[in-house]
Amino acid sequence: MRWLALMMIGAAMLLACAPHAAAQGCAMCYQNAAATGPQGREALRHGILILLLPTLSMFIGIFGLLYSRRNTSR
Repeated sequence: MRWLALMMIGAAMLLACAPHAAAQGCAMCYQNAAATGPQGREALRHGILILLLPTLSMFIGIFGLLYSRRNTSR
Protein backbone atom coordinates (compact mmCIF):
# COMPACT_ATOMS: atom_id res chain seq x y z
CA MET A 1 0.00 0.00 0.00
CA ARG A 2 2.88 2.35 0.79
CA TRP A 3 4.42 1.67 -2.62
CA LEU A 4 1.17 2.65 -4.32
CA ALA A 5 1.03 5.89 -2.35
CA LEU A 6 4.60 6.73 -3.38
CA MET A 7 3.75 6.03 -7.02
CA MET A 8 0.71 8.30 -6.81
CA ILE A 9 2.78 11.10 -5.26
CA GLY A 10 5.41 10.70 -7.97
CA ALA A 11 2.77 10.83 -10.71
CA ALA A 12 1.25 13.95 -9.16
CA MET A 13 4.66 15.61 -9.06
CA LEU A 14 5.25 14.78 -12.72
CA LEU A 15 1.88 16.22 -13.69
CA ALA A 16 2.58 19.35 -11.67
CA CYS A 17 5.82 19.91 -13.59
CA ALA A 18 4.26 19.26 -17.01
CA PRO A 19 3.10 22.83 -17.74
CA HIS A 20 6.72 23.97 -17.57
CA ALA A 21 7.59 21.77 -20.55
CA ALA A 22 6.16 24.21 -23.07
CA ALA A 23 8.74 23.55 -25.80
CA GLN A 24 6.65 20.76 -27.31
CA GLY A 25 3.95 23.17 -28.39
CA CYS A 26 6.02 26.00 -29.85
CA ALA A 27 4.59 27.78 -32.87
CA MET A 28 7.67 27.28 -35.03
CA CYS A 29 7.67 23.51 -34.55
CA TYR A 30 3.96 23.35 -35.26
CA GLN A 31 4.28 25.42 -38.44
CA ASN A 32 7.20 23.37 -39.75
CA ALA A 33 5.39 20.10 -39.09
CA ALA A 34 2.18 21.39 -40.69
CA ALA A 35 4.03 22.60 -43.80
CA THR A 36 5.69 19.26 -44.54
CA GLY A 37 2.72 17.70 -46.26
CA PRO A 38 1.41 14.14 -45.94
CA GLN A 39 4.77 12.47 -46.60
CA GLY A 40 6.51 14.57 -43.95
CA ARG A 41 3.77 13.90 -41.42
CA GLU A 42 4.15 10.18 -41.97
CA ALA A 43 7.92 10.48 -41.51
CA LEU A 44 7.37 12.35 -38.23
CA ARG A 45 5.00 9.65 -36.99
CA HIS A 46 7.52 6.94 -37.83
CA GLY A 47 10.32 8.91 -36.18
CA ILE A 48 8.33 9.27 -32.98
CA LEU A 49 7.63 5.54 -32.87
CA ILE A 50 11.25 4.67 -33.60
CA LEU A 51 12.45 6.92 -30.77
CA LEU A 52 9.81 5.51 -28.43
CA LEU A 53 10.77 1.84 -28.82
CA PRO A 54 14.22 1.85 -27.13
CA THR A 55 13.01 4.07 -24.31
CA LEU A 56 9.94 1.97 -23.67
CA SER A 57 11.89 -1.29 -23.80
CA MET A 58 14.43 0.02 -21.27
CA PHE A 59 11.62 1.24 -19.00
CA ILE A 60 9.81 -2.10 -19.14
CA GLY A 61 13.07 -4.01 -18.67
CA ILE A 62 14.12 -2.09 -15.57
CA PHE A 63 10.71 -2.36 -13.94
CA GLY A 64 10.48 -6.03 -14.90
CA LEU A 65 13.82 -6.64 -13.21
CA LEU A 66 12.72 -4.73 -10.13
CA TYR A 67 9.46 -6.66 -10.03
CA SER A 68 11.14 -10.03 -10.37
CA ARG A 69 13.55 -9.25 -7.52
CA ARG A 70 11.04 -7.60 -5.19
CA ASN A 71 11.09 -10.38 -2.58
CA THR A 72 14.77 -11.33 -2.55
CA SER A 73 16.48 -10.99 0.79
CA ARG A 74 19.41 -8.66 1.13
